[in-house]
Amino acid sequence: MAIRSINDQWGVFSRSRVQLLPHQLWVCHKVNRTWPFRWLVADDVGLGKTIEAGLVLTPLIARAQIRRLLVLAPAKLVPQWQKRMRQMFDIRLHMYDRSIDTPAADFWDTAQMVVASIHTLRREVSESRAEGSRFLNADAWDAVVVDEAHHLNADERMGETLSFQLLRAMEERRRIGSLLLFTGTPHRGKDFGFFSLLSLLDDKIFGPDKDEDAQLAQLPDFMIRNNKATVTDLKGEKLFTPVTVESREYSFNDAERAFYDTLSAFIIDGRAYASTLDGRAQSARMLLLIALQKLAASSIAAIRSALIRRRNKLAAVAEQARAPKLVVPQSNEDETLDERAEADENAWDKVLAELMEGEVARLDELLELAEPIVRENKVDRLVNLIDDEVPVNEPVLLFTEYKATQAMVVDALHERFGHGCCAFINGDDRLEDVALANGKRGPRGWTRDAAAQAFNGGDVRFLVSTEAAGEGIDLQDRCATLIHVDMPWNPMRLHQRVGRLSRYGQTRPVQVFILRNPDTVEARIWDLLNAKLERIQAALDVAMDEREDISQLVIGMTGASSFEALFAGAQVHGRKGLDGWFDSNAATIGGEDLIDSVRTMLGSVSRFDFAQVGRNLPKVDLPDLERFLTLAMEANGRRVMRREDGLEVLAPEAWAEADYAIQDRYKGLVFDRSAKLGGKDAPVRLVGVGHALFDRALRDGEEREAYLAHCARLETPLLIASIADEVTGQGHSIQRILVGAWQSSDGEIHLLRDWELLQKLNTLGRSDLPEPPRISREPLDALRKKLVCALEAEAKIIAEAMVRPIVRGEILLLPEA
Repeated sequence: MAIRSINDQWGVFSRSRVQLLPHQLWVCHKVNRTWPFRWLVADDVGLGKTIEAGLVLTPLIARAQIRRLLVLAPAKLVPQWQKRMRQMFDIRLHMYDRSIDTPAADFWDTAQMVVASIHTLRREVSESRAEGSRFLNADAWDAVVVDEAHHLNADERMGETLSFQLLRAMEERRRIGSLLLFTGTPHRGKDFGFFSLLSLLDDKIFGPDKDEDAQLAQLPDFMIRNNKATVTDLKGEKLFTPVTVESREYSFNDAERAFYDTLSAFIIDGRAYASTLDGRAQSARMLLLIALQKLAASSIAAIRSALIRRRNKLAAVAEQARAPKLVVPQSNEDETLDERAEADENAWDKVLAELMEGEVARLDELLELAEPIVRENKVDRLVNLIDDEVPVNEPVLLFTEYKATQAMVVDALHERFGHGCCAFINGDDRLEDVALANGKRGPRGWTRDAAAQAFNGGDVRFLVSTEAAGEGIDLQDRCATLIHVDMPWNPMRLHQRVGRLSRYGQTRPVQVFILRNPDTVEARIWDLLNAKLERIQAALDVAMDEREDISQLVIGMTGASSFEALFAGAQVHGRKGLDGWFDSNAATIGGEDLIDSVRTMLGSVSRFDFAQVGRNLPKVDLPDLERFLTLAMEANGRRVMRREDGLEVLAPEAWAEADYAIQDRYKGLVFDRSAKLGGKDAPVRLVGVGHALFDRALRDGEEREAYLAHCARLETPLLIASIADEVTGQGHSIQRILVGAWQSSDGEIHLLRDWELLQKLNTLGRSDLPEPPRISREPLDALRKKLVCALEAEAKIIAEAMVRPIVRGEILLLPEA
């Protein structure tokens, strides 16, 4: 069947509720050429990884090649995967929860399609003996998908993360059939970790102890990377709108300047004192000072809140007449960005040892200086920016790192634009002290989904978010303006923030504003850092065939700790001599080794190129299936009726009796991805491969045998043939490819790929001849042989993944006359 052949290769007939893009179809085509598949997909943020995953999985699920599916993701993204797979592809994933995993429930052998937090699973496996783990002892998974796969890290000195150990344990027990890894930052700056990650795909080819050149030579068969600069629509037009980034400056007033200078002196003295200490004492004090610097870079409101908690904590310790306890906060690879920000805000409650002599008195001095600062200049500049440069009623997405800064911004927006103008997103779904509509102050709550829905639906104009919205939320349909209220020390977060708007579906250029105070040390570091990244980009542009924004890769390979050390250390030096200090301390960012790694990796991976594959992309979609379903129903004694809301049909009685998934009657069936479908019956109204009625019609068609047929509206004989691999056991996912061939009046033979064949078949009609005409077999046999020979000459090109493709003529269609 042409439909099956097309969908098996490209996934184009999946019941996705979004329009499919060429690079997504190409990823499906690339991955599904082999079975089991093993791929690392390292696309830019915003290119649709959940769609790519769905396109890969849908045809395999439809033909029962995948029965057991496991999706592993960070905890915060698990609900998103469940929701999107159901809404976009009608793939129903059971969300794993520890409370339902009991010996009696037998969850892991009962649930066939599961989405789970990788960090929850790895803890359970590490907490119990692996031999007794119900998860590891359950049946093998036909396919495993891992999101944010950079958590599967291995370090030469620190060893393997628990997430890596979990995947390795699954591999050792042969619990993984096919494996699909997604990450935007596959290389974290160390070849050891990169090749360790690849070893999960194939440890016979990849590993930190294997020859690097030999591994890179194999990379195109295991790693895909597409970037926003090269992906296109079906016409070959660039897909993504440009992103414009502009800075808007503000300055301190006298009170803010006095506070900032005093705080800077406090930090410098604190670092000097910490340098005289050893071991845990020094670590505790340095972590505390770094948290203080990061809070101060966000807002005075954020640092004031932390200072008050610190002062109260030290006073309580003094009253209890006990020695302060030394606590060193432990880093946690599983922390979300919001949890890390909260750790900064709470660090002063956790690390009780005093920074230096007289710390309480100096805290009192800082709090006294902060008291008259009721409204910060940054907030005034923000409101003026919106008033002066953002069109009236234009939606705006604003990002802050800390909740205290977020609350300050929410209050300012409500004061200027009226209560109810904004929603907010943070890790707690709550702000404790904000102005309320009744004039009082108190807590206010917004769930993540409710805030996003209110913003996308136009109920609020502003959405103020911490990093909680930096991943997993699409906000591009209505908004094209973003404001960085503060600048986190990790530049990767800026990419993640902008990625909420600069993604597929964005129809307007994205405007990004950065609020910066040029008098701060942080602002100067950002200037120097951006200039360095631009130089790195320019150096790579010269060596690469196509320009690609590599800043995200360079930042990911550098690592957050390097940037944190850079910003933290700069405070001690002040602005004088900062340029020279930056050059010496930022030497590892974009060094020659790192640039060589980026260039080598990008030059070795597989990537979408419209110029090369655009001609072969299938130019068909769901509407091209309607005629087949109509004819299939007619062949089974059922008439399809067209109604205002779609098609209506009674299912063949035998089908409904044999398959509980097939309903007796269908109403409102559509072949349009953009159709607005609501209600409980929405999942069964969109027809495509994977729909119970349509899949049964496909099987019915495949079971019918015919070798010769007459068709109306056919001008010349048309041979339908199949291509299969004569060499079995090669691990092909695509078992058979359908093609067509016909000869024009001038003797030239024309070949049709499967999607072109489907288009041709959709133009043909049933023959009205009362009985088949008498025909001579010899000329038909000669024509069939000639057309098969022509197809054999092109078979290797059409079926490039097959070792020894053979062509078999399936049916010859003849004109009525």
